[in-house]
Amino acid sequence: MAMVPWDPWHEIEDMFDRYTRAVGLSRVGNWGRRALGTEPAAAADWAPRVDISETPAAFVIKAEIPEVKKDDVKITIDAGMVTISGERRQETEQKDTKYHRVERYYGSFSRSFSLPGNVDEQAAKAEFKEGVLSLSIPKAAEARPKVLEVKVQ
Repeated sequence: MAMVPWDPWHEIEDMFDRYTRAVGLSRVGNWGRRALGTEPAAAADWAPRVDISETPAAFVIKAEIPEVKKDDVKITIDAGMVTISGERRQETEQKDTKYHRVERYYGSFSRSFSLPGNVDEQAAKAEFKEGVLSLSIPKAAEARPKVLEVKVQ
């Protein structure tokens, strides 16, 4: 298992994100590694949590997107960027139901990640099971240098 360096800015960003969600504010941007104001503010601003891992054969992205239909999820790979986007639709209100608290987020979401240069984008595969999207992007076969023999005349 590879050691991951501790990033205090990530913890501060996560704490700020949890605070703004708890008080009912929408995110205006992300603190830390990304610039402020890179995401538009919206009442239903949310992004699924992801795990990104690497095996000897592929890079794997797993995203938690419960209560989202697979038809409402779109995955694109363009210019070395993979984007997972979609929408979680709000349940229709019923006349005899009285809500006391609504904490789940609804609406559109989008997450983008840059890919390393050694992937085979054409062979990417996705599976959606029990609210978890698993995207596997295989590594490209490494170009092996050809040995050329030059004849001396």
